[in-house]
Amino acid sequence: MRWWSAANFVSNAGTWMQLTVQNLLVLEITGSAAATGLSMSVQAAPALLISVLGGAAVDRWPRKLTAAVSQALLGAIAFTTAVLVALDRIDMTSLMVLAAVTGVVATVDNPACALLGNDLVPVEDVPSAIGVGALVHQAGRLVGAALAGVAVGFLGTSAAYFANGLSFLFVASVIPFLRPAAGAVRQAGRKPGGTGSELSVREGLAYVVRRPRLVALAGVTGISSVFGRNYGLTLAVLVTGPLAGGAGSFGTVSTVLAAGGILGAVLGARLRRPTVRLVGALAAAGALLQVVAGLSPSLAVLIVLVLPMAVVESVSDTAGTAVLQTDPPAHLRGRVLGVWGSIGTVWGLGGPPALGLLMELAGPRGALVTGGLLIAGAIGTGSLLRRRRTAATPVVLRKDDHEMPGRPALSPAA
Repeated sequence: MRWWSAANFVSNAGTWMQLTVQNLLVLEITGSAAATGLSMSVQAAPALLISVLGGAAVDRWPRKLTAAVSQALLGAIAFTTAVLVALDRIDMTSLMVLAAVTGVVATVDNPACALLGNDLVPVEDVPSAIGVGALVHQAGRLVGAALAGVAVGFLGTSAAYFANGLSFLFVASVIPFLRPAAGAVRQAGRKPGGTGSELSVREGLAYVVRRPRLVALAGVTGISSVFGRNYGLTLAVLVTGPLAGGAGSFGTVSTVLAAGGILGAVLGARLRRPTVRLVGALAAAGALLQVVAGLSPSLAVLIVLVLPMAVVESVSDTAGTAVLQTDPPAHLRGRVLGVWGSIGTVWGLGGPPALGLLMELAGPRGALVTGGLLIAGAIGTGSLLRRRRTAATPVVLRKDDHEMPGRPALSPAA
């Protein structure tokens, strides 16, 4: 697990180096901000369309081999892009094709690497392992963004792509030496009696739809993703607009957000039995903090509020991921993660435009306040409806065949 965490730190740092310069590269090629958004959508589109198939592949194929091959392919794509940039042969068409191929490979790589990390610890430690993964992600993000500026300044844009390619190869070289921990959940493989696409796709979809806790988790995560969490957008407009700050002020807010994310990941790693109820409570608390942040009279007050906002969001994300990765049976986890990848892509693509429209209509303060109230209200309403339904459900007592009518008996289980 220590080797896997170190490899993921290197990989995340390389990925954020590339992401930091990719938008600048698109702007340099096209001079269009719209093209920047298009490149991000092209890379995300495969997750929307074929993520379920990627999850099915993870359930069918050996997990270590799948993760190693996908990491090597992502490294090859990064090296190809680096060579084209270094030779000044990159254009928008080739960049879009490479982004689309990256998105296709990621539909297999993301669930494979997520479940491989869970194999390295005993089953009771999976929530903590997910928290450690979140911490590694946040730390890699900070380091990668900082290294990107240094690398581009001294070596040029292609250096970030070369570094990302090396980080993928490092992960691929570590994977063969990983060994499952004693007591870890073993990959179940193909379920007896099922073959073909019905097992690969439909069973994963049916499992998510028939599990009320996963449907509730999808609802909480969805409304939070659309009307909250996009703080890079809402807080940027709030700081530079009503609070009359500049780029330096927003940089301070972003740093506090990152620090809160790291602190939240540390706290999330201590979770032992996360539940959907906990995820909902944390999301509602974050929404209320968002409302107060929208009413901040000064930048100093906003900075004070931003830290707990980031902490609550990070712990909520860690708890939700733990529920998602531990609730399904072992033979379905890849497909469930694939379904979730498609759902998450819908929120990722639809959230920023919806939030942007809300800011156009209500302003940055109104968007934060309205979004926070919608999130907290929806979660509160769902909780009340669940309690009423639970309270109204009658308890039916079993009657044995030898007993007289009207003499119900409790079973031993009851």
